[in-house]
Amino acid sequence: MDLHILDHRLRVTSICKDGLVNFTHSLIKLMFLRNRTRCKFFSLTETPDNYTVVLDEEGFKELPSSEHLQVEGATWLPLNVVSNGNASSSSQAVGVTKIAKSVIAPLAEQHVSVFMLSTYQTDFILVREKDLPVVIHTLEEEFKIYREEEGEPVPVHSKDMQNGFHKNGKEAVKLTVHPVLSPQNQFCVMSLDPDTLPAIATTLIDVLFYSNSSVKDEAPPTQGLDCIKFFSFSLIDGYISIVMDTETQRRFPTNLLFTSSSGELWRMVRIGGQPLGFDECGIVAQISQPLAEADISAYYISTFSFDHALVPEEDIGSVIAMLQQQRLEVVS
Repeated sequence: MDLHILDHRLRVTSICKDGLVNFTHSLIKLMFLRNRTRCKFFSLTETPDNYTVVLDEEGFKELPSSEHLQVEGATWLPLNVVSNGNASSSSQAVGVTKIAKSVIAPLAEQHVSVFMLSTYQTDFILVREKDLPVVIHTLEEEFKIYREEEGEPVPVHSKDMQNGFHKNGKEAVKLTVHPVLSPQNQFCVMSLDPDTLPAIATTLIDVLFYSNSSVKDEAPPTQGLDCIKFFSFSLIDGYISIVMDTETQRRFPTNLLFTSSSGELWRMVRIGGQPLGFDECGIVAQISQPLAEADISAYYISTFSFDHALVPEEDIGSVIAMLQQQRLEVVS
């Protein structure tokens, strides 16, 4: 398998809900006016807490400075696992599960923090630019590693890195197993032909910027939460991915959005009782490794405050039981 370091330098930001009005024009431009911006990597995810926006440097220039905007300090690089020229599909499972053992776990062992973004098409593993020498040294035995430069893949080896390999130097720390909750929403992972995006623009803008959520956004999530506000839209290198619950899906034309042939529905596992931050390592591994061992598919979307895994609806009971048992074992 090949590991590609994509030709994007990304920023991870958060817009507080009270301040969204300051960014609506910029976000609409980034979503719908591709010919008016040089942004090639854009992802917007709404949760009860905030809007997480991940975008490249060109897109970041479009966001106005504001007290309502939080920016994680690092520059992040997206990695993508490729098999036989296509996004990896060697496992029967899809999503983060298929890269849990080969990518996620080794990076966690080397204290490399990752930010995950699963889409309809593939899985992006974001790592801090400063950690790239460690990433390459850690994964080069398992993968042929290429860095994309102006659309062309260029082979990379750790000996070629200007800064050389250095361990992150952190002592092994006791794993924090975070609490999880599972809202009752059923979710769809869908895509859309970019040429038909204008046909759903009005609905998409209404859903993201103007709708009153049926879930009270100010209510803190609890284990007994019935439903959760979650909507994710990505436009990356011309490919669109949308994650939404079935209630929201009914607002869109059925003939334009498409999903897998099985039409599978997904349930969410939200990770974290308090905002997770960006420095803790192993959070994604904590979730993805047990799922990989059970061969359960999972899409994984990190946000500014919490992480979210989507698993097949029929597996949600066993997944929650598995993660709760893991938490009990660590506590005891």
